[in-house]
Amino acid sequence: MATLDQSALGVGIADLSGRLFTEHHEAIDFGSDASSTSERVIALFDWLIAKHAPAMPVWGIAVSVPGPVTEGDDILFMEQTPPFLPAWEGFPFVETLVGRFGAPVWLRSSIETMTMGERFAGAGRSVRNMLFVKVGKRIGAGLIFDGRLYRGGKGAAGLIGQMPLQAGDRTSTLDAMAGSDMIAREGMAAAQSGKSLLLADTLRRGGNVGAIEVSQAAQSGDPASMEILSQSGRLIGHSVAMLANMLNPDLIILSGTMAQTNDLLLAAVRETVYGESHPLVTRDLIITKSQMGSSAGLVGAAMVVVESLFEPQCLKDWIVSGTPLSHPVFLSLLASCAAREAESHVEVTRKAVAP
Repeated sequence: MATLDQSALGVGIADLSGRLFTEHHEAIDFGSDASSTSERVIALFDWLIAKHAPAMPVWGIAVSVPGPVTEGDDILFMEQTPPFLPAWEGFPFVETLVGRFGAPVWLRSSIETMTMGERFAGAGRSVRNMLFVKVGKRIGAGLIFDGRLYRGGKGAAGLIGQMPLQAGDRTSTLDAMAGSDMIAREGMAAAQSGKSLLLADTLRRGGNVGAIEVSQAAQSGDPASMEILSQSGRLIGHSVAMLANMLNPDLIILSGTMAQTNDLLLAAVRETVYGESHPLVTRDLIITKSQMGSSAGLVGAAMVVVESLFEPQCLKDWIVSGTPLSHPVFLSLLASCAAREAESHVEVTRKAVAP
């Protein structure tokens, strides 16, 4: 499994129960070069397999990516890379992984894999209906409905950052009014105006004033920073309350650096959701923060593989042979990948020898 974020890359190996054997995380610039990022993912996969599972066959690979993945529910195995980010458009990421490891590959959005990770290994293990909310530059949600991930018609369920909000005389989206960019912007304004002495001191010493610094200042009791995070939490809570009233979840989990490192944002979300929701909705509702951190996406990616391989329609065509790698649809896909790679090699050779 792998998780690709805007600034971080994670890889891991799991068994068929979704239990991680090992994981590794490092910083990357995801938007810079699709080819170099793909090569790094492959190199890390090779390293982990050689070190931790040299004798184990790879039955499947799932990769968590930043944007929505609009394909995957209506096919057994991905044949080509679906569009998920403009910078990666046209790059054969899925095809490259299938050809290199000889195993099926699935792509899912990061919010989906994190939601599944919390469902199977985190606070959501004992519930059937769960709402997962990730707070960052963009605010997204994942929904577990009756024990299963709900993806929507095009795999784009949960884009709650696009929900319109009004605060005072300002109207915009939840992303713009409550995400980490807003926190950073308001924090910089508080530093420049002197409203926040802690942030002003950070700025005066040449330090960066971003969302993390605002969160740290709030933890230290800085009133201006505390109000910035509380305002973000109230706006997020307003949107989450609307979802709670409609979906009646058993559990709401908040994730992301802002939610996991500062209790002020969580407290503001709780206060707003409990205050704006129907009593039947909140009677047994638990609102908490993620305990899994960066591991959630890897566990969720592992469960994508497990659920896909053992889905009855897929299982019936490989169970007799004992390995999904013998599934006739996958064997056909593997042959197609090999043929395309051979054609590409011939074309490269032809261009190299052309006068």
